Amino acid sequence: MYKRGFFMFKKNYTFTSESVCAGHPDKICDQISDAIVDAVLNQDPKGRVAVETVVAFNHVFIAGEVTSKAQIDFIQVAKDQITRLGYIDKKLHFTANSPIDCYIHNQSPEIAQGVDNEGAGDQGMMFGFACNETPELMPLPITLAHKLTKQIDTIRENKTLPYLRPDGKSQVTVRYENGKPVAIDKVVIAVPHSEKVDLAEVKNDIFKLVIKPILTQYGFKINKSNIIVNGTGVWHLSGPAADSGLTGRKIVVDGYGGYARVGGGAFSGKDPTKVDRSGAYAARFLAKNIVANKLADKAEVSLAYFIGAKKPLMQEIETFGTNKKSDKIIKDFMNSLLDTSVKGILETLDLRRPIYLPTAAYGHFGKDFLPWEKVA
Repeated sequence: MYKRGFFMFKKNYTFTSESVCAGHPDKICDQISDAIVDAVLNQDPKGRVAVETVVAFNHVFIAGEVTSKAQIDFIQVAKDQITRLGYIDKKLHFTANSPIDCYIHNQSPEIAQGVDNEGAGDQGMMFGFACNETPELMPLPITLAHKLTKQIDTIRENKTLPYLRPDGKSQVTVRYENGKPVAIDKVVIAVPHSEKVDLAEVKNDIFKLVIKPILTQYGFKINKSNIIVNGTGVWHLSGPAADSGLTGRKIVVDGYGGYARVGGGAFSGKDPTKVDRSGAYAARFLAKNIVANKLADKAEVSLAYFIGAKKPLMQEIETFGTNKKSDKIIKDFMNSLLDTSVKGILETLDLRRPIYLPTAAYGHFGKDFLPWEKVA
């Protein structure tokens, strides 16, 4: 019989997660949107932001709400991110000189009324997860996928492989036995490159400089026969000219790679009064601390709010039969660790500050420098 999260209770299975490079069209949008969030919070910690970005062939479109005393040149913020991400070649039909349309207005007064009263700026459910598969207390498939895409970007940016172009993807399939990861069955990489290099060279370089060192770091290896690089052949045209992008379209990549449940809203482009962002961070903080303190090997925390709610409508914990202590002890620990009221989350995790751009690529979780990743 099917059971939600059935693989969590199984002994033997495989699981696949994917990540995307920082220059992926959706991630360009996430980073522009979060750069705007940070720019506003840098000047006005109580600024309200809900901004979406769209990128396409030679065009950028920014829309949403910003209510703040901050003075921000939104178009220049977008230009800075596009340049930083490596879109400087006119051949890609997308640069900082591409036309940018900006349509930003104030937050709805009905929503603002609830936020002004220290309530949630949105409704929805949020989930946070942790497990002891990696030092980051994250699932292994998404952890490896993120490390691979970050390494691809690193060797492009430092010119180790100067033929690489911005954009790219990774995908990792992990084999589990007795509930533990034991092998990497498949690695899939997609990387755009110049016309001057052939696929065989790309595949060899990616194996040597990306796949092998990252898998070795986590104690795994893989045979070249189990690697796919640019499965349809060469890839030259990358970025928004090849595929449009949108803020919030990579929510599974941003979270746990499908290994845990996904909440109702995306993260990027939103100030922390939007609980679909801050609530997800709070849930991860609780789940990670439960696992870090050895109260369970796996933990998934669930929260839910409505617009204007000061406290969650729901706060639940699932440990998938891996708990080392009673449910009461775990719940008491959670309650002592964090007040999950909107005010409690914002203040305890100190979220009203410009810390969000680094979350907009390679996942929002598993990075030790973020406040919701701290172990109490």
